[in-house]
This record gives sequence, C-alpha cells and structure tokens, in this order.
Amino acid sequence: MLVAKGIQFVQAWVMELDADARRVILDGAPALDYDTLVYALGSKADPAGVPGVAEHAFSVATPEDAIQLFEQAETARMIVVGGGATGIELAAEVAEPEPDSRVLLLSSEEPGAWMSQRAQAHVRRVLERLGVEIRSDAKVIEVSAEGVRLADGELIESTATVWTTGFGVSDLARRSGIAVAADGRMLTDPTLRSVSHLDVYAAGDSAVVAGPGDRELRMACATALPTGKYAADAVVARMRGRDPRKLRFRYVFQCLSLGRRDGLIQFLHADDTPGRTMLTGRTAAWFKEQIVRGAGRAARP
Repeated sequence: MLVAKGIQFVQAWVMELDADARRVILDGAPALDYDTLVYALGSKADPAGVPGVAEHAFSVATPEDAIQLFEQAETARMIVVGGGATGIELAAEVAEPEPDSRVLLLSSEEPGAWMSQRAQAHVRRVLERLGVEIRSDAKVIEVSAEGVRLADGELIESTATVWTTGFGVSDLARRSGIAVAADGRMLTDPTLRSVSHLDVYAAGDSAVVAGPGDRELRMACATALPTGKYAADAVVARMRGRDPRKLRFRYVFQCLSLGRRDGLIQFLHADDTPGRTMLTGRTAAWFKEQIVRGAGRAARP
C-alpha cells in the first residue's frame, strides 16, 4: 500500500535530529534531509522516578511489553499499579478468565476518578465482582522482586507487578533544541506546527495540542488518529500555498473494557469533562469492540 502511494519506507532508529540543518541522523541507514518533518513518536511507559520499576515491573505500553507480560508473568498474585484506563482494563482482563488469580489494583485515587460518580461506581462494582481487590489510598514508592513498598512502609508481596501509572515521551525533541513542554512534548500552534521550528509538525502523544476550553488534549487513540490526519492536511495545504484551517476538535465519549462481557462508555462534553449519559454491561462491551475495530481500520494507509 505504501509503494502504491509513492511512499518510501525506511526502518531504522532515529539517533539525532538536527532541526537547524533539517537532517535526521539514523542508526543503520544514511541520514535523511527534509523540507518538512512530522514528529509522531508516540509515548512510552513512564516509571515516574520510582526505584525498581524499570528492573522489576512489567508494562503494557507497547505490543512487545504486553506479549512479555502474558508469556512470562505469574498471575497467582498480580499487583497492577495505577487506577487509570490502562490499569482498570488490565486488572479486569486478567481477573475474568482466571478466577483463582489474586489481582490487586493499587492507586492513590478511586479507579476512573476522572469520570462521573456513577461511572466510578460501576467500575468498582465490576472489578470487585471479578475478584479484583482495590486499594485507592496507596502510593507506591519502590518496586522490588518481592513486590511493592508503599509510602507508609508496608511491603505488599506479588508474583508480578505491572506499572500503568502514566506515559512519557522521547527526549529527542528536547535534545534537538525544539521548544517543548516540561514533560518533553513538542509545543505546537493551532495548526500543529512547532512554535520554534516552522518546518516541523507534531501529532499524537508527543505533541502538546490545545483543545476545547483551552484544555490540552490527552494522550489517547482518540487524539492521535485525528491529529495525525490533520497534520497531513496542514502540510499539504502549505505545500499548495494555502493557509490551513485551525484544528477543530472535540471529545465525544471514552470507552473502557471491563473484561469480555462488561464495559463502560462515558459520554463527554467537548472539553473532555464527563456528561450525564453512559452505557454499561454487554452493550458497552460490544460498543468498545466496534470502536477498537474501527480504529484499526482508520489507521490503515
């Protein structure tokens, strides 16, 4: 499909980005010069500076991470750290088919705390029905081969610890002298162009993108696909001598899988705050499955 569209593909690691010389330095391939660069490196697991995470915790930030987890992890006593969407979905997915497993979800807040009170109550109800133990007052300060240590000194033993508390980004843009936010994401204007280098655009998790109500768009599939498409439209518009329209974006809903037979669809206001409407149960599980399939189709060239 790429060849048919006249697209050249190069598989290599990007080692350096010389933004002033407009050159990308690669490992294992010749350097590439560019007129326009789209920076879309996505995100990666963020250990948040907690000792032992890199050495002793699993992640599901990439397909390779997930494969390693499900091939190597012993689920007899699994601790999932993080009450966000990733932690919630993972805990449910592990607990549902293995009723004898002991899954503990640790978080400093109620699981799904960003959603409505009704949505949070549904998440907790389903997780507890699946046998997941929830502790929403826990701050993990260290991970070891034995388990995790909390801020109050308690050591909780585990056969596998999975870290899902957040995501970080590559430091490539920062090292290249491109303007970035404190977390390393590239700062962009309303057309997703770098505020410091006008020949560079950014999309997805590696970009700071302003949304409705001046709220930054969150790292998510729901953000990455539309901003990726928009960045391409903006580049083409300027190549043709036109000013691209500003990005127009709104959130509609957020989906959570709660095992194979339950889920949660939280409908949202444009600025990503929770609305009154939500779907649960098998209807929500079916809805989420269709969204995943649709996202896969939309991502194809």
